[in-house]
This record gives sequence, C-alpha cells and structure tokens, in this order.
Amino acid sequence: MNSPHGATGFTGAGIAAGSLAAKMMSAAAIANGGGVAAGSAVAVLQSVVALGAAGFTAAGILTGSLAAKMMSAAAIANGGGVAAWSAVAALQSLIGGITQRTCKILAVP
Repeated sequence: MNSPHGATGFTGAGIAAGSLAAKMMSAAAIANGGGVAAGSAVAVLQSVVALGAAGFTAAGILTGSLAAKMMSAAAIANGGGVAAWSAVAALQSLIGGITQRTCKILAVP
C-alpha cells in the first residue's frame, strides 16, 4: 500500500523515531497524561498503516497477505463466503472508511 503516512513516519513496523509521527505521538501522550488516547489522530493514522501492512487496503484485500489468509479461513469457516459481521469484513470496511477520512484530513487526493 503506497501510503502518504509513510513519509511522515507512520510505518507498518510502528512509528519511526525522530519523525513527524514521533513528535505527534509525544505531543498526544503529553496532552493525554502519558499515553496516546485510543481514537486520537495518532492512533487512527497508525492503525491505517498497520492494517495496510497486513493487506487490508481501500482497494481491497491484497493477494498473498495476512488479510487474504484471514479472508480464506473466514470463508471456509462460513461455508464459502465471508460473513458480513466477521472480523475480516469489519476490518476491510474500517480501512476503507478510515482511509477516505484520513485523506480528506491530510488533503490527499
């Protein structure tokens, strides 16, 4: 997944030391009394990148990825299709919605 977030320090392996993301994380943690709040901008941006690294993308699930393996297992367990209420369906829906909102926030086309 080509993500605009990688250039800012949000990576699949976590937030890069010394990056803009690290400064954002530090400020968010200080403002929250020592930890980054769930649902904060820093947490959401890192989640987008982590889900993308697992193979969940706004364009769909990447072939051969962890997400593809999860989708296959969910389909087998459900008799051939991924249930709308499954974790795989929820994560895929989540990444699509988050990606659209984040791109709007960051003014990325």
